[in-house]
Amino acid sequence: MSSPKGRSQETLFETVGDTMRPLAARMRPRTLDEFVGQEHIAGADKLLRRAIEADKLFSSLILWGPPGTGKTTLASIIANTTQSHFEKISAVTAGVADIRKLIADARDRRGMYSKRTIVLVDEIHRFNKAQQDALLPHVEDGTIILIGATTENPYFEVISALVSRSRVFQLKPLDDDQVALLLRRALADQERGYGKKQIEIADDALAHLVDIAGGDARVALNALELAIESTPPDARGIVPINLRVAEEAIQRRALRYDRAADEHYDTISAFIKSVRGSDPDAALYWLAKMVYAGEDPKFIMRRLLILASEDIGLADPNGIVVASACARALEWCGLPEAQYHLAEATLYLSTAPKSNSAKAYFAALALVEKEGKIQVPTHLQDSTRDAAALGHGKDYKYPHEFPGHYTRQQYLPDALRDARFYEPSDQGYEKEIGERLKRLREDGAGEGGEYESM
Repeated sequence: MSSPKGRSQETLFETVGDTMRPLAARMRPRTLDEFVGQEHIAGADKLLRRAIEADKLFSSLILWGPPGTGKTTLASIIANTTQSHFEKISAVTAGVADIRKLIADARDRRGMYSKRTIVLVDEIHRFNKAQQDALLPHVEDGTIILIGATTENPYFEVISALVSRSRVFQLKPLDDDQVALLLRRALADQERGYGKKQIEIADDALAHLVDIAGGDARVALNALELAIESTPPDARGIVPINLRVAEEAIQRRALRYDRAADEHYDTISAFIKSVRGSDPDAALYWLAKMVYAGEDPKFIMRRLLILASEDIGLADPNGIVVASACARALEWCGLPEAQYHLAEATLYLSTAPKSNSAKAYFAALALVEKEGKIQVPTHLQDSTRDAAALGHGKDYKYPHEFPGHYTRQQYLPDALRDARFYEPSDQGYEKEIGERLKRLREDGAGEGGEYESM
């Protein structure tokens, strides 16, 4: 495998055998074969993997995902593989002068040596709009190939011009098996990990590190390192890592309701099904069991926030309002006082009318994926920029100029004009929505027709 010329790999990612570096840094995969997870983008025969292996990375990338999912690792693998010059800067610390120098060097490198420059911008969402705009022309003309790494949604936090010139790859949290694999690899690796030490880790201790890490490999490896480095060998010369040590290392008590490994998942399942099934008594019982056992209250509240939209939705729009307010109150108050807020959200959602019609979104999403790019109809396009030259917005009817603040008008593309996604239920407030939509959809008075204001 070739090393990048110009700036050395040691400067970028340090020497992998340096035992002074954190375990998570030492164990960072160096090749795609060592890379764990993200099969949907880096698996065999996937576009990104083929481009990296062939050193044919011609398009800029934005790697988007939670911490510890492999964004920087993928960038380091590219650095280890490519013949291009590789630079890494942090959006947290880099200033305008740093960017200008980087671009000038890249331009000189391309002009004198016909050598490409790949630039990793870590935390790219922290660049302000002006800084991102400064990168744009150099990405566009090929002076640099940009790899942006971000934990935030790039469609909101990165300017659209950069996003449109990049391939966005979304990374997902690792699953438990993948995190466990990385921990076992660190325990066995004699060069970078703890393979030269005698370590015995209990199954429940390993499971706890995996569970609490929540798909973040860095969190799991840091906790394992702390557990090992802070535990002295026993009389046999073996470092014993039991559940108590694992709990201390990751600073959170194990989620154990009894000794059955499935109890945590079964109890939250019973809780959610009780709320969905409108049984407030059962919901309170399962809630109390989880809180008493030491369940993370934020985990419970996250599930209630999801349920408020997934299972109640517009049948009671206040469901998400109450759940959100209780979630905020939990952050401010913490336990034990926040038990009131957990109980209030549980009772409100349990007794609210139910509807799962919000899943209509996923039908629309499936059609978007199937149909691909469909142009916005002319009359719906933005008229503030190209109305005169291109006719954008022509023939659009402004609903507020018509009786009842409504007029018949086509809002879907021609190819999808008859598509229907949202079908309101007959529960709660959504029943009123359904009656109004029925009149709008079926009983209209034609173009410019009048409807009763609601």
